[in-house]
Amino acid sequence: MNASQFHFGNIPLDELASLPSFMLPTLSYDRSKIAFCWDKTGQLELYVMDALPNAEPIQLTHGEFPRTPRSSMCWTRDDQYIIFSKDNDGDEQNNIWRLHVETGEIEQLTDNPNAQEYPIAVSPDNKTLLVGTNLKGQMNQFLLDLETKEYTQLTDYQFPSMGGAWSPEGERIVYAANETGDFKNSDVYIMKADGSDKKRIIQLSVGSKESASDWSDDGRYLAISSDHFGGNRVGVLDTETDDLRWLSSESDTVYPVRFSPDSSKLLAARNVHSTVTTTVFDVATGEELPVELPPGLSYNTAWLDDDRLMVNIMTDVTRPELRDYALKDGASNVLLPAEYGSIDPSVFAKHEYVSYESFDGLEIHAILYRPKDYDPNQTYPALVEVHGGPTGQHFRAFNPYAQFLADSGYIIIQPNIRGSTGYGVEFRDTNIHDWGGGDLEDVVASAEYLKSLPEVNDERIGIWGGSYGGYMTFMAVTKKPDLWKAGVAVVGITDLKRLYDSSMEHFKYYLRQQMGDPDEQADLWYDRSAVNFADQMTAHLFILHGINDPRCPIEQARIFRDALIAAGKEEGSDFKYVELGEQGHGSADISQKTETYHMLLDYFNAHL
Repeated sequence: MNASQFHFGNIPLDELASLPSFMLPTLSYDRSKIAFCWDKTGQLELYVMDALPNAEPIQLTHGEFPRTPRSSMCWTRDDQYIIFSKDNDGDEQNNIWRLHVETGEIEQLTDNPNAQEYPIAVSPDNKTLLVGTNLKGQMNQFLLDLETKEYTQLTDYQFPSMGGAWSPEGERIVYAANETGDFKNSDVYIMKADGSDKKRIIQLSVGSKESASDWSDDGRYLAISSDHFGGNRVGVLDTETDDLRWLSSESDTVYPVRFSPDSSKLLAARNVHSTVTTTVFDVATGEELPVELPPGLSYNTAWLDDDRLMVNIMTDVTRPELRDYALKDGASNVLLPAEYGSIDPSVFAKHEYVSYESFDGLEIHAILYRPKDYDPNQTYPALVEVHGGPTGQHFRAFNPYAQFLADSGYIIIQPNIRGSTGYGVEFRDTNIHDWGGGDLEDVVASAEYLKSLPEVNDERIGIWGGSYGGYMTFMAVTKKPDLWKAGVAVVGITDLKRLYDSSMEHFKYYLRQQMGDPDEQADLWYDRSAVNFADQMTAHLFILHGINDPRCPIEQARIFRDALIAAGKEEGSDFKYVELGEQGHGSADISQKTETYHMLLDYFNAHL
């Protein structure tokens, strides 16, 4: 049985793709307003609303907001302006823009077409903007004068310097950097606001990742994150005494977010078994306070006051909605509801959280979707979906791709293969210097798991993914060709060395962290590049790529297409190839989302 013979048809695909989705909810400094981007008009625009139930969102932009934002936005300290970065059609060469909330006036603050510029936060005196940018080659910290629009460089590290947070008085900045030879390493530094007196304040071990997320209101304490102990631990550093006190356990995976306005509590996020949940610690006692939110993933959290939170919530069968939440009594109200149009949420398929052993006995967890009303006496085609990253993660959250594919008669498994975040440092780092090795075997094991299910047609198994998931799709159909009937590689990687040669410095740093030196490890880089094994592919393959992608350039798709042709494959009969104009590393436009949904479903219906 195949999908073309079997249709549930409960989910109208065009309507699912066009359901409005909001992103990046960001509180004003007085905590009275929420800025967010929303695609209610068909593409993302900037909106603002009061931080109250039933408040009316007000649209601020009309085409001036980035179509697919790659960074957060921030308010000026007087809450008069919202600052964001904007690129051109997905090329990620972001410039800084400023919008006046009351008048709607928009001003471009920088014009550096060959640089990425990411706004971090406006200084407490409201005069300068802390920016992360590769304006001088490597990603470093700069200050942008909001009046003169001139940059001052604060850091000049060989390796990327990331993040950054102002102290309340505006005299200090805390940030992360790496001055060791270990590419996994990240230490916490403090400098004066003019870039002088840089001091490393935390390095638990060379190779661990430490960062700081927030200052207490009095400027004495820092919220600290570290993976030194094997999970990800939350702590509080006293900058006067250098005392570092841990709030969470060594093995737990918890990330600090923000201190409460009175600094008595610390908001944090826990990642466990593919879920993210909100938690709060009492700073003085270290006690974890009860947070009883509606079930599901909770994220994008912020303090509305000392007792109330703003939080985004969704489950596998409910789309994201923005809520408030009171710690004292658990009361919660919807601030921005999820929209479903005419679609009854009861048609969505619930997931199952499963696990299986890989080739070396390592336990791999995965999320499994079956058609909602599947017949256990029938067999269905199945898909392995590989996430991006590789240090990304599949979450037990609403996934429109899984929903419309399951609704069309497919069984989908989403494995969190080695390299994924959320299962500890050792698991995350297992595939370092081994892309396309053990992680590919984990993908193979997920296909074998599907074959063990009586409802799966083991002759109709496909694979798909984007970015690193696209890389793994290319590797799977070339290195493990007998497993797959069809595959879809979206914005994937096919030649690691060419990718490295064309990458920006901070991307090169990540590639060296993950796969070693491209010259010293030349044989490994060659062996883990699918373009060198294109002749081994037997499955039908769909290659889909945006022409403006700077992370995985269009060259990566074109050289694989050329290798297939050189190997005697014919476009159309052996593979499908589509380039998307005005698009980079994916798109948030509803029109392009709709087109992608249709292309994916039509392709698998035809070839699986």
